[in-house]
Amino acid sequence: MGHSVEVVEDHGRIPTAHEIATLRMVPAGMPWPAIAMCLIEFAERASYYGSIGPFSNFIRGPLPHNSPGNTGAVAHGTEGLKQSAGALGKGLQTATALTTLFQFLAYTIPIFGGIIADTKWGRFKTICVGTAVGVIAHILLVIPAIPSVILSGNALAPFIISILILAFAAGFIKPSLGPLLCDQSPVKHQSIQKLPSGELVILDPATTIQRYLLIFYWAINVGAFFQLATTYAEHDIGFWLAYLLPGIIYMMMPIVLVLAYKHLYLAPPQGSVLVEAWRVTKQLFVNGGWKRSFKGGDNFWNAAKPSVMENRDGSIDTSVVFWDDKFVEELKDSFRACKVFLFIPIFNLADGGFGSTENAMSAAMVSNGVPNDLISNFNSLTIVVCAPLINFGLYPLLRKYNINFSPMMRMSVGFILGGISMVIGAILQWQVYKKSPCGYQATANIDPNVDCVADISLWTQIPLYSLPALGEIFVNVTSYEIAYTRAPARMKGLIYAAVLFTTALSSALTEIVNPALVDPYLIWPYVALAIASFICAIILPVFFSDLNKPVVFLESGRMEGKEQPNVLREADHTSSHGDYDEKKV
Repeated sequence: MGHSVEVVEDHGRIPTAHEIATLRMVPAGMPWPAIAMCLIEFAERASYYGSIGPFSNFIRGPLPHNSPGNTGAVAHGTEGLKQSAGALGKGLQTATALTTLFQFLAYTIPIFGGIIADTKWGRFKTICVGTAVGVIAHILLVIPAIPSVILSGNALAPFIISILILAFAAGFIKPSLGPLLCDQSPVKHQSIQKLPSGELVILDPATTIQRYLLIFYWAINVGAFFQLATTYAEHDIGFWLAYLLPGIIYMMMPIVLVLAYKHLYLAPPQGSVLVEAWRVTKQLFVNGGWKRSFKGGDNFWNAAKPSVMENRDGSIDTSVVFWDDKFVEELKDSFRACKVFLFIPIFNLADGGFGSTENAMSAAMVSNGVPNDLISNFNSLTIVVCAPLINFGLYPLLRKYNINFSPMMRMSVGFILGGISMVIGAILQWQVYKKSPCGYQATANIDPNVDCVADISLWTQIPLYSLPALGEIFVNVTSYEIAYTRAPARMKGLIYAAVLFTTALSSALTEIVNPALVDPYLIWPYVALAIASFICAIILPVFFSDLNKPVVFLESGRMEGKEQPNVLREADHTSSHGDYDEKKV
């Protein structure tokens, strides 16, 4: 029911309003170049999450007693049943600080990567450069995990260098890969199609992009599930293997890039687009623009439209005003979408809590020999299982019965799931404090001679990862969809990077509150996030319902800069001269 449908008759006409209201929307199939982008994302995310998974234990925990070969793995036999892997012994705050720094950079640098891709290199070249940088980073990451380096006490410096380089690699790849995937969609506008069953349907570009991004997000989490392998590697073998395995998976990326290159649609970079955006912004705020900005409405944005400026002034200097009215409308939509993106850090914090707090909670629970950070893999596992069910089951079923599960309602549901998980987190943290021999110092474990483990199973943490994971399908995928469809045709990389930047904002918030993330106060972050998530779930569908309206977003002419006023004028000039010369001959 939910698979892309084979079209046997392409009517090719635009549907009427009645047909839009009554006919089912269907996505197009996924071509090989789009599948290749998903494979690359799988490999990149497998290397990213496979590496970051052991970070907390590597930094926070000391080398376990009788660790085999001083690799950081737990001791053999019964002694290791209550141990967690560790190496540097720098504590929770340092682990949170460095892990958060890595995440912050990995999701801030995409702003720079998106600008480079949009204006200088194009998406494909930017991905290739990021891939090359990532190869270097993965080689360097293995060095601080070598047992002799751990014992020397000098592992921290090379570890920090390697994660900084890895963050730069992710920053070049992430803002380009999703948009490049969406660029491969063969559906540019809605059209009436006839299925083998005889049913008339609407082949819809927005539904196609939604499906592509859901598959893309599924690939992300199949890759993230690779963290399971590195979790057991650090626990049973050592950190050197935990950091080597992601590097091996990463080597798949250059191969797929080479194979896919000749089959990809590659929109050329547009060097002037940021200049245009800046000049439009300046124009918005001249002649009383600041007052208009507080009033809002169309008058504020109309002030930068060339048609309005020409009617007001009689003429315009096309060497200075070289954009068109539609570009202003695209910026208006992007600005509105970016307001929604500001809510996403709240969800990101609910989707994993503040920094390493959930990891620290798990270390104070009964694990029975299971690695304490294994439980976080239920986030990816939930998405791997549920994303296809939603993509090929729930969404097609809703479309069949013409139930509009709008973008803002999807995001609202995601925030509700995140809020529920934080309520559960607060209750669990309270129970850990209540049942631990160390009381409200359970996760600090300040006395190494006292076993602070509470009589609570590690598996009770599953809802903390599975519920927000389900929410990710509704919040994150929808935000990617909004970013691509609402961005100016020549700025999709930058606006897509703005969504990724929300994760950096979450990391920044974590850094700010990090000094307070200590016993005995770890219940309250969960309470605060629960309240904030429920408030966001109400605000989004109430105040941003205009973002539910469909827009035209896949215009190859605009993406390639062919519809720029100066380009069109030059084409008209060339055409008129050509006609004149032809007549002369």
